[in-house]
Amino acid sequence: MLVAVGVVVAAGIVLTSAKASLSADPVAIAKVGLPLGGGRIERVTVEAGRSAQPVPITVRDNRIYPTKQVPAGTRLQVQVVVRRPGWIAWLAGKTQRLNLTVTAPTASLKSHFVTVGRDGVLRLHFKSPISAYSYGSSSTHLRRVELASPASVITVPHNGQAGTLFLSAQPRSWETSHSAAVSWFPPGRTATAVANPAPGSSITSGTPITLTFNRPVSKVLGSHMPPVSPTTQGAWHQLNSNTIVFRPENYGYGLGAKVQIPLPTSVHLLNDKGSSAGTWTVPPGSTTRLQQLLAELGYLPFNVNYSDSKGAALTPAAQEEAAVKPPAGKFTPRWSGAPSWYLGTWSPGTYGEITTAAVMAFENTEGMTADGVDGPQVWTALINAAIHHQVNSFGYTIVDVSEGTPESESTWHNGKVVASGAVNTGIPATPTATGTFAVFEHLPVTTMSGTNADGSHYVDPGIPDVSYFNGGDALHGFLRGSYGYPQSDGCVEMPYGEAASVYPYTPIGTIVHVT
Repeated sequence: MLVAVGVVVAAGIVLTSAKASLSADPVAIAKVGLPLGGGRIERVTVEAGRSAQPVPITVRDNRIYPTKQVPAGTRLQVQVVVRRPGWIAWLAGKTQRLNLTVTAPTASLKSHFVTVGRDGVLRLHFKSPISAYSYGSSSTHLRRVELASPASVITVPHNGQAGTLFLSAQPRSWETSHSAAVSWFPPGRTATAVANPAPGSSITSGTPITLTFNRPVSKVLGSHMPPVSPTTQGAWHQLNSNTIVFRPENYGYGLGAKVQIPLPTSVHLLNDKGSSAGTWTVPPGSTTRLQQLLAELGYLPFNVNYSDSKGAALTPAAQEEAAVKPPAGKFTPRWSGAPSWYLGTWSPGTYGEITTAAVMAFENTEGMTADGVDGPQVWTALINAAIHHQVNSFGYTIVDVSEGTPESESTWHNGKVVASGAVNTGIPATPTATGTFAVFEHLPVTTMSGTNADGSHYVDPGIPDVSYFNGGDALHGFLRGSYGYPQSDGCVEMPYGEAASVYPYTPIGTIVHVT
């Protein structure tokens, strides 16, 4: 009986010692414990996530390591087959299968808003030790550092008294992880803010602007978000306790805009010379693209033939990008028969009087002040018109005034001459200026007043069909005994019937050329 009991006990000891083990490891994915008396690892497989993607591995000192980096937080299924020593295989079986599920650990900062020590060192504290980290000024360009031994506190190089960097950290050296923003602030009790992009920098019309405070937003701003100038479609969003971001919508700030975000005077905005207001600039659109849009919309007498067939896509973002970097293309006349001087005066890429006049015509159509300046509002309206194909339905006019003998005008509209006849220009003492000008005021009837060449003053009411084009010079009707030679004080006078024929074709933005 005692012998039988001894045999059972001995068999139990053999069976227990013949079992291998599989457990999580503080360095590797897992560790295999071999049976007492020997054995070997016959096969190891590791699969990641619900899709059970195979993970390539290597085994060193009975520890299982991935040969490619694994994202932190990944759920790993580990399967190991261990072959037992031959002397106990008859009792416990030749092999043993082991299974283990582990999750690649994640790192966590104690705070993403850090005050630099008075020694100027930026120290970041983690809730548990890490083995590697990466940092950089952007989320796409990070420098990786592997620690000699796991640590809960690291020091990171930084520039400036405050700013934002991007950091990713891994408890295991074989892991990867997404980067997160970390903002640092100078020591002290003053409420401070860091802006990204940095104040003073150039941004696009749709660039989000992020403000990170060294204190919770609710304590710094209360319930009021800062205003954005110029008034921009968009909204503030709170990303976390200390960070807000303004995301512009539709056409954003506008091309050529000077963007300003004022903060309470109690807040010190860093990286902007201590100001409490941040300022950014949006590059203006190019003259070439301005001309392309004006031509597409019918405010210039040209077609645009793009190298890439259709040019820019009809979205605000694509159009604003094209405004700064215009697509390659050529201008070709839309109609034949334009005055010969016109094509010689027209200069693609140059903001001359012809382009100014086209901008004025567009502004007039849109109900804007027709100053011929392509400011942010003009660009927004142009892009909106291009996207929605809101073309100019009036057409294009050129009034050609000749001071020859006899003096005459020829009004060209959409490829043909629609009016012509004799005119009177200014006498030698008050000549009509020669050159190319844009009509800036268009009046069916008005009172004209001024000073004659002899110094006397005149007041002429009821002057019809008036189109001012150069200071006090204008196309208009005026009763004279004859026409065809200098008689005016600088204007281009026409018989009433001729002026009535010309007037409908000379709205604001019409080109008047005097030679």
